[in-house]
Amino acid sequence: MNKLLLKVILSIGLSISVFSSCLVNAQTNPSQRVFELRTYTSHENRLGDVVARFKNHTTRFFERHGITNIGYWIPTDQPNTLVYIVAHPSREQAKKNWEAFQKDPEWMAAREASMTNGPIVVKVQSVFMEPTEFSPIK
Repeated sequence: MNKLLLKVILSIGLSISVFSSCLVNAQTNPSQRVFELRTYTSHENRLGDVVARFKNHTTRFFERHGITNIGYWIPTDQPNTLVYIVAHPSREQAKKNWEAFQKDPEWMAAREASMTNGPIVVKVQSVFMEPTEFSPIK
């Protein structure tokens, strides 16, 4: 994960030292807009199903519940992996956004439908980040 995380962060113009300060700042300033880096690991040969669920359903439900889609990536050297960044108005609001999203009956139906041939996600990892003062994205 560290290698993948480093590549994603470098791809959006951040250094490891900036990343560390982002984590500290996100924990100490809960009222500022925060970004969330999420990594999904799919079951073998199920990444296409994960991507399809995001493309056809998840991103729309995120927006419905106040979760702003920033970007989605498939790492070239990490099989069965989807990495994405979303944003929330604050860390407190992120918690509320996720709770509302997870309880949405339409989302629950779409999630179940995507797993008719079995589970598609093995693991989900989440890291909250706060932009630095010199970050081009805030």
